[in-house]
Amino acid sequence: MNFYYKDTLQSFMQKSTEEIIGAITLVNQFDSTQLQNKSWKQQIYILQNILANYEGSIFFEFSIPRLGRRVDTLLIINDIVFVIEFKVGESKFLHHDIEQVWDYALDLKNFHKPSHTVVLAPILVATEAQKSYLEIGLTSHNDNLLLPIKANKEGLGIAIESVLSFFKSSSTISGDAYAWGSYAPTPTIIEAAISLYNKHTVEEITRSDAGAINLTQTTAAISEIIEGAKINRKKIICFVTGVPGAGKTLVGLKVATQHLDKEKGNTSVYLSGNAPLVAILQEALTRDKVKREQLVGNKITKREAKQAVKSFIHIIHHYRDTYLNNPEAPYDHVAIFDEAQRAWNKEQTVKFMRQKKNKPDFDASEPEFLISCLNRHKDWAVIVCLVGGGQEINTGEAGISEWLKAIENTFSDWEVYISPHLTDSEYAAIEAIQQLQSKCSVKFNHNLHLGVSMRSFRAEHLSLFVKNILDLNPIEAKKNLCQIQHKYSIVLTRDLLKAKDWLKEKARGSERYGMVVSSQAQRLKPLAIDVKSPINPVNWFLEGKDDVRSSYYLEDVATEFQIQGLELDWSCITWDGDLRFGHYGWKTFAFKGNKWQNINNVERKKYLINAYRVLLTRARQGMIIVVPEGNPDDHTRKPEYYDATFNYLKSIGMTVI
Repeated sequence: MNFYYKDTLQSFMQKSTEEIIGAITLVNQFDSTQLQNKSWKQQIYILQNILANYEGSIFFEFSIPRLGRRVDTLLIINDIVFVIEFKVGESKFLHHDIEQVWDYALDLKNFHKPSHTVVLAPILVATEAQKSYLEIGLTSHNDNLLLPIKANKEGLGIAIESVLSFFKSSSTISGDAYAWGSYAPTPTIIEAAISLYNKHTVEEITRSDAGAINLTQTTAAISEIIEGAKINRKKIICFVTGVPGAGKTLVGLKVATQHLDKEKGNTSVYLSGNAPLVAILQEALTRDKVKREQLVGNKITKREAKQAVKSFIHIIHHYRDTYLNNPEAPYDHVAIFDEAQRAWNKEQTVKFMRQKKNKPDFDASEPEFLISCLNRHKDWAVIVCLVGGGQEINTGEAGISEWLKAIENTFSDWEVYISPHLTDSEYAAIEAIQQLQSKCSVKFNHNLHLGVSMRSFRAEHLSLFVKNILDLNPIEAKKNLCQIQHKYSIVLTRDLLKAKDWLKEKARGSERYGMVVSSQAQRLKPLAIDVKSPINPVNWFLEGKDDVRSSYYLEDVATEFQIQGLELDWSCITWDGDLRFGHYGWKTFAFKGNKWQNINNVERKKYLINAYRVLLTRARQGMIIVVPEGNPDDHTRKPEYYDATFNYLKSIGMTVI
């Protein structure tokens, strides 16, 4: 961890204000302003008046890398860490300031190894507030992270003394050991995209455990393939597999940012057919770019910022349409297709091109056309397909076999690098791979598989748990639950109001929570859930707690289409009668007119089960599943439509509230 100033409390008490500020600004070459210096002076004055009788360590401007911010002051006394945010001159405890100091403490608790076991006390100091609020409160998380304490300048000393009295301890943490302890963050995809776009490395923003090492090895393997293609003037396509939340999108963004070298003709583009994901990432990057430019005094409009961002991340369909009428080779030599399994099959693509694009002679699948675009390069090109297993959720989504067929039939001169896990059952590609091997150079590379979920830093085996639930393998699912439930909350209820209260009670700081449902969940209207009411995913994911359009308000719900590829900290999945438990397989239904109708089409059955797979793997820290009780007086919501599913989930061992 980084900081601008560190000292023992004994030494700190003996130094002058000028000495301390000089150390902060000189050693770190910090370009301080007069306003900043004034703030430090008051912080030092307040602290030196209250810390005379304590031993420990003090830090100024202690970094929180994942958040890209710094804690004003961090105190270590005994084995208690005080995370203090000063608002000098402020007379009110503003909500976003409380969230800010809480987020600092949460980040340390979750990702900083020395903080896992210590007591963390976040304190917001509004220096001119009329009174302090010094309640010492713990949460149901039982992880020694206190609720934020609100103190004015006179109350800070009392707050520190109160916490020390409440948690009596004779042990002491070394300031050096704390500062240099392992920091292993797991960013959201939005945080990761912003960090990578601002030239940070994967190592700076992710964990350093086996999952992150795997991620680094995968990006390195792809970069080696790209460099080899460029040097040897080859055309190569590689397929990267991964469990839900393993970081496939992060790999794609990393590769795209690594190869933005326009001068050397080495440009790359990240492409996704997931419109909500692209819209959210573009907006988040745009807002961040505007804010960063303003901080250094540069005037930039949001439109200008968005144009720069769009050169880096595209909707796959816009890219496709660009080269539909333009016969030239793409500007980019490297194209990363995220969620490649969702590309359209030939039937869907031809239908769309003829009806929507006035191309009556079009005769190719989407993968075949996309490969043909990169094939226009005379020298070299690389396509990276990021593949999720069991996540096709829409009509015409062909799975990865369509890409393999296109290579076999039309582009057999391309070299193919494949993750060995592409032969796993959920990818349904074994036969296509065998046929491809008879015609093309196919090389398997184990580094092209991401086997550990990075989405949930609390539960590495969540995706396996969900897979066993949906595969109707309750014995294995129960084992998985036992492995993860001590650090990842999974609860079950029949009461939506209880679920909403649970979300609000579990979420701390700015942790994002929201409700998600299947797009086929049409009989949740009595619970005020209407899947037909469209949401703006940008507002749902990016706006704050004071915006009625945000996920926080728990009024609008996101479906699998809006949330795929993204994540929440805490989620509520409300399970409708579209997917019902049966001992011989899931019973799948679509609501048509005034009644549920059986889904008999095999592909549509798969899409619905995959929709629940997406919903059940969105939460980073925990989820609550609501299975309504139904209503015997409503023929569309009979209790038997829901009871079997509830009892099945309960039998796995989920806690019921």
